[in-house]
Amino acid sequence: MGAKGFREKLEGRELKLFAVFSLFLLFAAGAAGMRQEGQGPAEVIRGLWTIVMSRDALITDYFELAGYGAAFLNAVLVMGMGLALMHREKIKYTGLTMAAMFINVGYALWGKNPVNILPIFLGASVYAKAHGFRMSKYLYTTLFGTSLAPLVTELIFLLPFGRGINLLIAVGAGTLIGFVLPVLSVHTATMHGGFNLFNVGFSCGILAFVIVCVLKAFGLESNPVMIWREGRPLWIGIGLYGFFLLAFLYGLYLEKGDWKGLLRIWKHPGRAVADFVLMEGVGCTLMNMALVGALCTTYIWLIGGDFSGPVVGAILTAFGFSAFGSHVRNYTPVLGGVFLAALVNQYSPTTPGVQLASAFAVGLAPIAGRFGVLAGIVAGMLHIAIVMCTSQMYGGLNLYNNGFSAGWVAIIMVPMLESFMLERRDRKRKRKNAS
Repeated sequence: MGAKGFREKLEGRELKLFAVFSLFLLFAAGAAGMRQEGQGPAEVIRGLWTIVMSRDALITDYFELAGYGAAFLNAVLVMGMGLALMHREKIKYTGLTMAAMFINVGYALWGKNPVNILPIFLGASVYAKAHGFRMSKYLYTTLFGTSLAPLVTELIFLLPFGRGINLLIAVGAGTLIGFVLPVLSVHTATMHGGFNLFNVGFSCGILAFVIVCVLKAFGLESNPVMIWREGRPLWIGIGLYGFFLLAFLYGLYLEKGDWKGLLRIWKHPGRAVADFVLMEGVGCTLMNMALVGALCTTYIWLIGGDFSGPVVGAILTAFGFSAFGSHVRNYTPVLGGVFLAALVNQYSPTTPGVQLASAFAVGLAPIAGRFGVLAGIVAGMLHIAIVMCTSQMYGGLNLYNNGFSAGWVAIIMVPMLESFMLERRDRKRKRKNAS
């Protein structure tokens, strides 16, 4: 079979193949991590048990908590569950699919596991049945909504009852979260006008804040944690670059060596909904994803940051959302704003929260795409100021803290920017009419 015949056979299944290949690479990464730490299968299984049985509040680095092998195995299981749901519901793979898949893979390195996400899946399923729809209608909201999975785990430790009763209440709370999020996320999207790519993260932040306030009213308070693995293991860096290179070459192959689609993506502002797969095709989208992933990795390396579980997870999240709104042109100004802010405020570029914000700044990329480089820089600087405060609002129980913060940045900046643009257009129109 020639190259043309192979492309024709792949048509419509390009991203599904890429997702399965990524799952295999995660498993390979786990095997490499086992070798680095001298672990055997029994130790990895014990590490996975530790992940399931431990608190998951921000920041809980599974690399440090349980080891590389267990962390990557956890990611394999979480991604496998998502792929199984996609297959069962017969969902077409698009840019939004890539965003949902890789944000879950990323956070499976620091907060999500196959157990604490299940009640949220259940709640979304109940909501769908209550409204007479298939689960497929709310599947993406469900996948993104697992942001509040740490809350499910936390209630088991936080509530004053017996472990069995605590477990039942935790499952009930997770089910309620999955039930509420589909309708809540629709309303929050109108608040920031599509300029925050992490919309469900914003709605999860609001919901988490309300739940934490209720818990505090009963004298129950969760505290954030800090479990973080420092250092930049060469094998992780090489693995990330290798993955992005393979994604780029696969995309280039699908595009038959043509770069024009990638250049067209760079012209889009990225405002949601901007599904690059549907707009420009699979090949050029994969090329764009690879370049953004490589940019994030290079930035962390240059500032002397850490390839911890959270940072690797954030890089993979940025990689996924580069199929759904972010690209090198609209992301770079916001990333620059994050770096500049860390030079002039009390934080350092290598502060854990700032490292994470540098990758998650992709959520605000549409602001730079729509309003220009300067607006993107300001958005990045403002994002740092907000994101370093908001995690205290909900005791580290919303994994998408950056999505919540990005929502407020967009709500604050976009109305002002649009008013100035409207005023400038009016002045140009008046000058044109006068001439």
